[in-house]
Amino acid sequence: MSDILVKMSKAVIEGELGEIAGLTQSALDAGIAPQDVLERGLMAGMEVVGGRFRDGEMFVPEVLLSAKTMSASLVILKPKLSASGAKMRGKVVLGTVEGDLHTIGKSLVGMMMEGAGFEVFDAGVDVRPEAFVAAIKDKKPDIVGMSALLTTTMLAMKRTIDAITEAGLRDRVKVMVGGAPLSAEYAEQIGADGYASNAAAAADMAKSLMEALR
Repeated sequence: MSDILVKMSKAVIEGELGEIAGLTQSALDAGIAPQDVLERGLMAGMEVVGGRFRDGEMFVPEVLLSAKTMSASLVILKPKLSASGAKMRGKVVLGTVEGDLHTIGKSLVGMMMEGAGFEVFDAGVDVRPEAFVAAIKDKKPDIVGMSALLTTTMLAMKRTIDAITEAGLRDRVKVMVGGAPLSAEYAEQIGADGYASNAAAAADMAKSLMEALR
């Protein structure tokens, strides 16, 4: 791997927010393909971050800093990726369900998914079922991710899946759910395609679901 890509990966892992923009530009100026910068620099770093987070070696504040570092690089990189015709791993729409205003977990999932090579559209919080349906029609994602942090709002997930089904869109998307009160059993009960207990697991599941679509 190019030395500059190793430095980029290290910057993401260590959350060196002030360094990443210069490293990204240096990599591009050196003629490294945008796709390689993404995969061998940013994604390689976030892969390590995800593993350490799963193993309890990194905690949410550190992961957020790593994700912000990656996002600062993506500001520079995304136009280059588009211009080069590079393809992302897939599209994801994320939202916290109706009645729930919690955002940190959802945002962390989005950052981890970006680090795994997904194009992420954040629908926000307190997202009504019909708003999820509208986002699917507009963005045409491969995956829809819903989060809830309250036992009262997790019930909105079933209503959302029903709305997606009634709109004739259920066979177009995979549905993932997550949040503190949820379980894999509940995800199966409401007809979701998967459940993830944390942001790193969500990124891994999204990759698995994309493999299943191919």
